[in-house]
Amino acid sequence: MNIIITITVTALVVLYAGLFKAKKALLPITLLGLLTSLAFVATGWNADHSYYGMMQMDNFALAFTGITVFGTLLIFLLTQNYFAADSENIAEYFTLILFALTGIVIMVSYTNMSMLFIGVEIMSVSLYILAGIRKSNFASNEASLKYFLMGAFSTGFLLFGITLIYGATGSFDLGVINQYLVTNYKSISPMFYPGIILLMVGLCFKIGAAPFHFWTPDVYEGAPTLITTFMSTIVKTAGFAAFLRLFAGTFAPLHDFWMPPLMAIVCLTLLIGNVTALFQKNFKRMLAYSSISHAGYLLFSLIALTANSANNVLVYAAAYTFATIIAFAVLILVKQKTGNDNFDSFNGLAKRNPFTALILTIAMLSLAGIPLTAGFIGKYLMFLNVMKEYQVYLVAFAILNALVGFYYYFRVIVAMYFKEGSETELQTPFQYQLVLVFSALITIFLGVYPAVILNLI
Repeated sequence: MNIIITITVTALVVLYAGLFKAKKALLPITLLGLLTSLAFVATGWNADHSYYGMMQMDNFALAFTGITVFGTLLIFLLTQNYFAADSENIAEYFTLILFALTGIVIMVSYTNMSMLFIGVEIMSVSLYILAGIRKSNFASNEASLKYFLMGAFSTGFLLFGITLIYGATGSFDLGVINQYLVTNYKSISPMFYPGIILLMVGLCFKIGAAPFHFWTPDVYEGAPTLITTFMSTIVKTAGFAAFLRLFAGTFAPLHDFWMPPLMAIVCLTLLIGNVTALFQKNFKRMLAYSSISHAGYLLFSLIALTANSANNVLVYAAAYTFATIIAFAVLILVKQKTGNDNFDSFNGLAKRNPFTALILTIAMLSLAGIPLTAGFIGKYLMFLNVMKEYQVYLVAFAILNALVGFYYYFRVIVAMYFKEGSETELQTPFQYQLVLVFSALITIFLGVYPAVILNLI
């Protein structure tokens, strides 16, 4: 609870600092609040605090909170030179991201489905505004409207699913619902089954899994790049943590019922995400379809439930988060210099800025799943998890899709090192250097020593 209070108070202080035109104080206040939250994560480890049966800060919640808070901190560092000198929305950007992070912390720590709904809505409402915060930009307005409409639609599924589960069990509490499934295994209410499917559909909307992904590319492309970075990393990680807590824990006794539709979703997500990414000429849109394909890999943790499912998701989420932050950070720098975010903008980047090109290469290799990077370990753990249940054909299908992914990730590397581009110098501000180095080191370190976080939960 200290973490939620700290982030909320930080958001309010930042809002008031913006009201009094203290623009230079916004980032230091925000970073201080996030560092304090990380300190609470560290000091609360193994404590397992429960709050009135509504939330539980166990190691699962603290691990995912740590990743989301640290990832958000890195994203805030990318605000250097991001805003125009006369921009009036800086405090609003910061405050809304912090409010979204508050909802995310609730999403990863809920033990009552009413808190899941509250967390999802706090996060979503903040993101609807953030996607369209550039009021004079048509693409931003379009992204906000599409995200709002699709988000409201998915919330209806989520809420209806929760209602049916409550009607069947008489409780929102995850422990009570799980006990109901265990004790009434042969006489479960008919309302329970559609409730599970509706919850699955609602959560698949939030994480951008196919066939509920159609909002993702347009929203990611139209939203400000900084917000897209937050949505494709921190928000997706929170969605999977919420998915895992509900299905791998509470609904585990009915795994044989909901696993076949989930497997169909996984196959569709991998196929649509990877194949569609092949045809993109826009780097930002390619990353959007890439995030869809990674949603498919993350869902592998639920196909075969094991004691390591949560740890595997944590490793993959960390690998994906830091590699994607690198990709978007470099995109912001390139777009500021060239004015567009097509693949051609990266031509000759290795000559203009060898440091940035090297870091982006590490990120692309990790997203592709090349050994000695965190992305390889993440994919390996997911495939191994499913192989233990003899789902050989599914693993073979996923590996083929991963090979397709090599093509569009290596397109960026080829553009940077083997194509001629503009001779204009590309400067990397200090805060960007900090984010790029930290993220690259974590990506390589987790690829070589994954055991550091492999048994955290």
